Amino acid sequence: MKHIFTYPTVLLVGLALFASTQADAQQFSKRKQYNSVGFTLNAMNYFGDLAPNPNFASFRFKNTRPNVGVSITRRFYPRVSGRLSLSYGRITGDDATAADAGDQNAKYRFNRNANFQNDIQELAGVVIIDLIQNRNNYLKRPDFVPYVFAGVAGFHHNPRGRDKNGSYVDLQPLSTEGQSYSRFQFSLPFGGGVRYRINRNFDASLEFGIRKTFTGYLDDVNKSYAANLSGPAAYFGGTDPNTSITKSNTKEFAGFQPGAQRGQNKTDWYTVTGLSLNYILTPRIKNPKFR
Repeated sequence: MKHIFTYPTVLLVGLALFASTQADAQQFSKRKQYNSVGFTLNAMNYFGDLAPNPNFASFRFKNTRPNVGVSITRRFYPRVSGRLSLSYGRITGDDATAADAGDQNAKYRFNRNANFQNDIQELAGVVIIDLIQNRNNYLKRPDFVPYVFAGVAGFHHNPRGRDKNGSYVDLQPLSTEGQSYSRFQFSLPFGGGVRYRINRNFDASLEFGIRKTFTGYLDDVNKSYAANLSGPAAYFGGTDPNTSITKSNTKEFAGFQPGAQRGQNKTDWYTVTGLSLNYILTPRIKNPKFR
């Protein structure tokens, strides 16, 4: 992930494109600015400790879950727009299906046997930089426009784990690693897409967005096994092989001990990929008054 997509790189590209618009901005009158509202239908994926591999390149189609959202966008300059969006979606992961028991490097994850689902509500504000500018009004906008975006988002998440009865239990109150973390977090969204003009007022977009978070607990797994857990916390935390969710039927696995590795101690990521339909709100054109 660090070698392919980096938030600073996207931000620098965005700032460079933004700077190039300043000469045109003075000629872009308010009469050419406009607003649009949109609806999005997306697919969400997660990259963390319960992914098939503990890196961003890991992908499992069966873990893809839906995401829906609404947005409002304001076009400010020939290349630059601002967008505020609200979305809701789910991410999920399961060691039982993602980790290969025959892989020596994945065996501890297979025996960890953790699972989770997490519903995420996100409020994001981003700056959109069009790679093809439009100095005219919305009626003369290009038919096809690639773009990049970057910004900041706040989100609420609630990881839940499946118990032995198949019911989902909130994990954050259990402190399964003896750690406290907030359900409210921030992320840095960035990515790109293409926008297509359907007709006078409608645009369709295909977009891929990455969320760099600052927490390793989207899946409730991050650091080490904790001591002195009891009840549901011990079941999900895996400190008691006889009564926990973990798989302890192999002598080759020496986990479940307090202080043993449970996670990679890295922040989690999630992605949002999908389609959006945007309706341009026809701007009012004020005619000059003649005396």
